[in-house]
Amino acid sequence: MKIRKSVESERKEILNIHNQAFGEDKDPEIAKLVDDLLNDITATPILSLVAIENERVIGHILYTKATITQTELAISAQILAPLAIHPDEQKKGIGEKLINEGIRQLRDHGTELVFVLGHPGYYPRCGFSPAGEKGFEAPYPIPEEHAAAWMVQALNGNALETANGKVQCSDILNEPQHWRE
Repeated sequence: MKIRKSVESERKEILNIHNQAFGEDKDPEIAKLVDDLLNDITATPILSLVAIENERVIGHILYTKATITQTELAISAQILAPLAIHPDEQKKGIGEKLINEGIRQLRDHGTELVFVLGHPGYYPRCGFSPAGEKGFEAPYPIPEEHAAAWMVQALNGNALETANGKVQCSDILNEPQHWRE
């Protein structure tokens, strides 16, 4: 398996992976979100990675720009959303490899913080911890019973110790329907 940056000619395959992973009947909005984010200039810089095996896309991860408001510090931040692995390839560690490669590339480019709204039993394995406890609010309120799903990871600098505030995402991701559990 190989992980690399995606190319525009793979967009249809990428959207198909999200439809298959999340169920086109159950949540077709995820693929639409990915398509919209790839076109959203407020999401740049974007890091879009694919996992390739036997010359086919089996996984995809997307990181888009985030900003921290209500702070005087300029913080370089990204948000991981979404991550999808083809159903036949799940539970093989591909998601963790995509996350870790994205984190490595973002760290190399000076990103300080990465946020995710995701499963609290999964993302901590890749270094994420609850963001609310560190003083970072999600774009929309997260119900207390799901507070552990809003997570952050520090990549560079000391922003976790010196800053707090509210996370603002790209125009597309900053819509309330993307923040409901």
